[in-house]
Amino acid sequence: MPDITRFAPSPTGGLHLGHVASALAGWRAANESGGRFLLRIEDIDPGRCRDAFARDLMDDLRWLGLEWPEPVRWQSRHLADYAAVLARLGARGLVYPCFCTRRDIADEIAASAHAPHHAPDGSVVYPGTCRHLSPSRRAALLAAGTPHAMRLDMERALSVPGARDLTWHERGEGPQRCHPELFGDVVLARKDVMASYHLCVTHDDALQGITLVTRGEDLRPATSLHRLLQHLMGWTAPEYAHHPLLCDASGRRLAKRDRAMTIAAMRAAGMSAQAVRAAAGDPGPVMA
Repeated sequence: MPDITRFAPSPTGGLHLGHVASALAGWRAANESGGRFLLRIEDIDPGRCRDAFARDLMDDLRWLGLEWPEPVRWQSRHLADYAAVLARLGARGLVYPCFCTRRDIADEIAASAHAPHHAPDGSVVYPGTCRHLSPSRRAALLAAGTPHAMRLDMERALSVPGARDLTWHERGEGPQRCHPELFGDVVLARKDVMASYHLCVTHDDALQGITLVTRGEDLRPATSLHRLLQHLMGWTAPEYAHHPLLCDASGRRLAKRDRAMTIAAMRAAGMSAQAVRAAAGDPGPVMA
């Protein structure tokens, strides 16, 4: 069956070999099955994303031999889509506004008698402070224009029939049990932009008909949460294939924040596209 895959980078800097490995995983799956490979620009972070980075990464991908149909979906141009999803969840009482700052959350955790709980992705689980606000207090804060995020009410979400028995299918491994409860009340819309990675990625995968999500092993834990959102919204669940992460000589995974060598720098140093693909673990010529 043809696979519809996607590569969805955030334009916050130059592409490195880890990105190339991820892009090629999706590209190969689509082309070897006679399917389609899509490019999506996940640019909802206004403080870090730049159009220039997006244009540069597209240039790098084309230089590597990858192609995709137009138009490319830029998430920042479709914020109304994500707002509509939030409205649907809100109408069912599954999300609530959170007025806490990071300091508020840290102080709440410090004042409790327990050590902070961490989600599978390493983030601190929100203690649920604003979930317990009275309707009148919540309405007053909203009326005053107090900045707020929107959080998923995990307890209510898990009360939806079938939500506690979800699985996802990992290609080559089979069904995997989901544990979204470990994430607590995650943010589905941030204070600075009413959207978040978890909301946007699941919405767009459903909208674009993605049948196989290829991404790094570091995102495997988030699949439990994404399956829950798919279930709540009635979206078809894709298959997943999480690939190993590329690491540097010290064993640390390649990351922009650690200034991993960019593809642009490799090109400038005279490396060929074939050599770069090989360095990213590609087994051979990309088949179009």
